[in-house]
Amino acid sequence: MLNIDELKFDEKGLIPAIVVDAVTKQVLTLAYMNQESLKISMEKELTCFFSRSRQELWLKGETSGNYQHIVSITADCDGDALVVMVEPEGPACHLGTTSCFHNPVFQSEDRHEFSLEGLMGLIMGRKIDKKEGSYTTYLFEKGLDKILKKVGEESTEVIIAAKAEDKAETIYEIADLAYHVMVLMAEAGISLEEIHKELASRHVIDHKVKQEKMTK
Repeated sequence: MLNIDELKFDEKGLIPAIVVDAVTKQVLTLAYMNQESLKISMEKELTCFFSRSRQELWLKGETSGNYQHIVSITADCDGDALVVMVEPEGPACHLGTTSCFHNPVFQSEDRHEFSLEGLMGLIMGRKIDKKEGSYTTYLFEKGLDKILKKVGEESTEVIIAAKAEDKAETIYEIADLAYHVMVLMAEAGISLEEIHKELASRHVIDHKVKQEKMTK
């Protein structure tokens, strides 16, 4: 672990802090910290920044309620910039948007961003606005039994491909299974965040169980 004194603050005593959602990995904002605000952030496990315009400390969420609970803080290779992973309670931007970065400047025609959150958003969109000709719409229209049948079929396909030790086919079938499971999640009103939290809680429990075994 680096000591705060090892970090390189600029001539004004500040260091840039890139705040990232620990679950979605979305960049939420870029702010600045000084030594005092960094110490407060670490003590409270809440982001505290230094406002360059007001020349004062400000605890994110103190007035808005949109606190950012810190998961980790990591310095770059030169020690002059920070990445702060957080679990946000609300939007990061003062305009009410999830992220401060929402004004597109350039988008490649050949390369496109992909995320499970984006896919889930698309699936949820099909549930609300049933686009004609869409396979996802078809599944929602057929209902839970059809969705469950597809999850079962895709699970079998994964097993068959894995048993055959066909890596490419296994990847293909796992992707199919993941998609249909996400459709099931949307149908059941289950979010990716809820699954993430459940897996995270199991990791902690597993870690504790291993510790208990080691001490016996």
